[in-house]
Amino acid sequence: MFTVFDLFKIGIGPSSSHTVGPMVAAKRFVDELETRGLIGQVHQLEAHLYGSLALTGLGHGTDRAVILGFAGEVPDEVDPEGAAACIEHLSQTHQLKLSGRHRVAFDPSSDIQFHMHESLPEHPNGLRFKANDFAGNCLVERRYYSLGGGFVVSEDEAAAGQVGANPPPRPLVFPFSTAAELLQIGNATGLKISDIVLENEASWRPAEETFAGLDRIWQAMHSSIERGCRVEGELPGGLHVRRRAATIYRKLHATKTVPPAPEAALDWLSMYALAVNEENAAGGRVVTAPTNGAAGVIPAVLMYYLTFWKGASEQGRQQFLLTAAAIGMLYKRNASLSAAEMGCQGEVGVACSMAAAGLAAAMGGSNEQIENAAEIGMEHNLGLTCDPVRGLVQVPCIERNTMGAVKAVNAARLAVLYGDGTHRVALDRVIETMRQTGIDMQAKYKETSLGGLAVHVNVTEC
Repeated sequence: MFTVFDLFKIGIGPSSSHTVGPMVAAKRFVDELETRGLIGQVHQLEAHLYGSLALTGLGHGTDRAVILGFAGEVPDEVDPEGAAACIEHLSQTHQLKLSGRHRVAFDPSSDIQFHMHESLPEHPNGLRFKANDFAGNCLVERRYYSLGGGFVVSEDEAAAGQVGANPPPRPLVFPFSTAAELLQIGNATGLKISDIVLENEASWRPAEETFAGLDRIWQAMHSSIERGCRVEGELPGGLHVRRRAATIYRKLHATKTVPPAPEAALDWLSMYALAVNEENAAGGRVVTAPTNGAAGVIPAVLMYYLTFWKGASEQGRQQFLLTAAAIGMLYKRNASLSAAEMGCQGEVGVACSMAAAGLAAAMGGSNEQIENAAEIGMEHNLGLTCDPVRGLVQVPCIERNTMGAVKAVNAARLAVLYGDGTHRVALDRVIETMRQTGIDMQAKYKETSLGGLAVHVNVTEC
């Protein structure tokens, strides 16, 4: 089972699988060296990237993430500006401090290798790290896999079937692995889905700590919206994509009408999602929800609820996040959150499903209506490919988050305002269909930038 904070993690952009995960893996590798008392013997480090990490790693900042992990940084604490300074210092000196203290020579151009035509066996997002001594002998060599959403496992953990979650210290009150089981628990106890999740979170920590963590997650989401509404300019990477959220924000403020125009809520919703994903594309701080490439959907829909839903409350905000996390757990357990495995249906599609469920819960929907909303949210994202132009989380990723947010709101409204929870296709069936669709999808449409828009959009170098 997973905790809410496995699904919602604070980190930096642009990618949870290609930035957050590799940073975590590199930090784990150096931590092992330190634990084994070998760090003082390290003279050289090698980092090898495979599969999707190699094909789109430069655009996703995987090389920079590995460097930061070696330097001892962790995603939820690293300062984006400080990270840029660290990378700049390394480029000038070719000197890297492991965990911030042991200095080694490190040249990213030769010590980070992108194996474009190779994949490791367990997952498309594979990494191999090697530490050598002064004589060139190997001290330690390890393989890791970045599973999407910031989850990381070692080679041994992958072989044992682990999925990167922290097991609870005490048995869960209401263990569940399917939506059907979740609904059964609700019917037997009278609990809402959010209450079931909260009871399970008590296996990790007291309720007040869970609520404090949810507040921290929302504050980080809200901050990414606010920053995105202020900052202008061009996004890095060479596509010359201009940030639009700040301009749209000013226009929406200037054209407020009373009563508001019918389309105003939709415009604000889209602007919220743009703001977050422009921050993500710039390498700013966002919440992995459940991934960075889809980081704008849930904050946008939650902000929509707090701004436009009559009777919105703090309790509703908490119900939203707890319920959304429950749905994310089902996708993580029974399919995948990795675009390298599932295409974008595993990122924006899952975020849409989670957001639809969260909004349905905050609107007062029954458990059956919540499950229906989650099902609608994914059903109309099945087959969504991941084909980022030039490997950057910009085109079509930023606008795709606005589409996911709009679909989530529509799904929740259909399920709660115009439905009674009965429907023909169960959420569990849709999750299995997503998994099978991901297996059937050609690799060129799964975060490799070898197909789709990535090869059919001409980019002029300037």
